[in-house]
Amino acid sequence: MSETSPKLRAELEGIPTYKPGRSAQSAATAAGAAAGGPVAYKLSSNENPYPPLPSVLETVTAAAGSFNRYPDMMCTSLMNELADRFGVPVSHLSTGTGSVGVAQQLIQATSGPGDEVIYAWRSFEAYPIITQISGATSVQVPLTPGEVHDLDAMADAITDRTRLIFVCNPNNPTGTVVRRAELERFLDRVPGDVLVVLDEAYREFIRDAEVPDGVQVYRERPNVCVLRTFSKAYGLAGLRVGFAIAHEPVAAALRKTAVPFGVSQLAQEAAIASLRAEDELLGRVGSLVSERTRVAEGLRVQGWTVPETQANFVWLRLGDRTAEFAGVCEQAGVVIRPFPGEGVRVTIGESEANDIFLKTTESFRKDL
Repeated sequence: MSETSPKLRAELEGIPTYKPGRSAQSAATAAGAAAGGPVAYKLSSNENPYPPLPSVLETVTAAAGSFNRYPDMMCTSLMNELADRFGVPVSHLSTGTGSVGVAQQLIQATSGPGDEVIYAWRSFEAYPIITQISGATSVQVPLTPGEVHDLDAMADAITDRTRLIFVCNPNNPTGTVVRRAELERFLDRVPGDVLVVLDEAYREFIRDAEVPDGVQVYRERPNVCVLRTFSKAYGLAGLRVGFAIAHEPVAAALRKTAVPFGVSQLAQEAAIASLRAEDELLGRVGSLVSERTRVAEGLRVQGWTVPETQANFVWLRLGDRTAEFAGVCEQAGVVIRPFPGEGVRVTIGESEANDIFLKTTESFRKDL
């Protein structure tokens, strides 16, 4: 047998591994929940803690009876529903396996070896992965000391090799936002042949009136694309469906790079049902925003520095005590998302989980 291995692309060497939030089940086992330890709550992934709405679950259950068939590859009904919901042409839409799937398609459509992709850092951890997979070069621009995108520095980083810029708004994992005036100044500096992607996975949680709706920005600027997802506010994280709104050349390129039949029929039907139950779903979002306010204010009272968050999570910069704090939380019964050496991102979950988290931070703070 030959010892020679198949040749693989050199760009795949050293690609960072995407680390999903640890499950509550694994943490419960580690903490000894089976032997009477604490109940574990998962605050490590930015999921909606509420179960599916009955109307959405009923729709998905009915659709499950036909999953022996391929889904509608063009997502026709969902595309029409989205076009009506956002007041855009169907030709300006493309769907994918969550907003991260569409983000990868965007890089495939714009960037390859020798090209550059700019994004803030720290930001969504998939950006360096999908950039390197394409063979393009990441240009990471540090956040400001206030954990916000440094748009001036990002504009300064543009070169003739820049093909795409991600602006994660609100930013994952810090929850901070880019407001209208600063975004418009930034976009004025970006050449028209560079695509700017407004990644708005957490748009529904925003309560700051100065944060622009990316869909309105896209209407006025042909080089702006907006990413949205059904995973967060709509509670469809397990079904993987997201979409982009962009002008026709970009949207058409996205449809060309889409994995055939990538969005399941269950996901399509659930997304349509969710859009039709939007008022009820956004009521749940309002409850999570209230919990977000309670948690953030509680942390500040304890003496923590908490960036103003407009997402469904909070960020604590803990530096070299990050792993220690994550371990303490796990022992208390809440699983959070550590970024070693930097900080932790904690999703707003059930009130009981948030209470455990606040009790843990209060105790840990006394030892700092």
